[in-house]
Amino acid sequence: MDLRRFGVIGAGIMGCGVAQAIARAGSPVELIDLDDDRLQAAQRTLRSNIRQQKFFDRSAPPVDDQLALIRMTTCYDGLAEVDFVVENVTEEWDAKAGVYARLDAVCKPECVYAANTSAISITRIGAATKRRDRVVGMHFMNPVAMKPTVEVIRGHHTSARTLDAAAAFLKSIGKAGVVVEDMPGFVSNRVLMLTINEAVFLVQDGVAAAAEVDRIFRECFGHPMGPLETADLIGIDTILKSLERLYEAYWDTKFRPAPLLRKMVDAGLHGRKSGAGFHSYAS
Repeated sequence: MDLRRFGVIGAGIMGCGVAQAIARAGSPVELIDLDDDRLQAAQRTLRSNIRQQKFFDRSAPPVDDQLALIRMTTCYDGLAEVDFVVENVTEEWDAKAGVYARLDAVCKPECVYAANTSAISITRIGAATKRRDRVVGMHFMNPVAMKPTVEVIRGHHTSARTLDAAAAFLKSIGKAGVVVEDMPGFVSNRVLMLTINEAVFLVQDGVAAAAEVDRIFRECFGHPMGPLETADLIGIDTILKSLERLYEAYWDTKFRPAPLLRKMVDAGLHGRKSGAGFHSYAS
């Protein structure tokens, strides 16, 4: 499948990671966010991340060459000619639905939409567009550059052709995909969010400190990171939103967020990106 031009909506951690992967593969990409402040922050993040990648991957193109392929803008008009769009906005339905209405107004009919979501139904996202068969879920893991595999979600109307396009896109950026069916949370987050949430309850209930919980998972199970270190990497605010979406989807109390999560979000303890979460990241 011939995919030449790409768009990425949302210039946060995940959006920057996807845009970086596309530029690393030598393709142009439109990176869109709400305002110039966010895009300037993304520019700094991308330059730092690409420099770091270049240090470990000498075969990567020069930093400035990769950055030149990423056009940052607040305008959707540049998406008129793209073949594949990856959407990475916050896990809030109104925000996502608004993005897809704007995409439908600009993108050519054959353009594929890939929703990078942790918990929102791909079928529901497809229903918010005029091309339900050309919408697919694509759950990238953080950090994007270091994760070789992506969870691909088939919505109720997702066509075989769209799945082929998703596979071709992933292959073009050096990644593989595992296709699963559409239920909120899919495979990864239905398991991961429960694990993290229960680990938070352990800390909240005084069973163990965060460092002890994570040490048990690293040293007893051989996990590279403990669940609370993982939460800090993803973002405590993102964990809370994902659990809220899962609870709304299933009405199952097992997805009820630990009160400590809400307290931490209210306190601004969002993990690595804020400098502190369950662990401290002060330099």
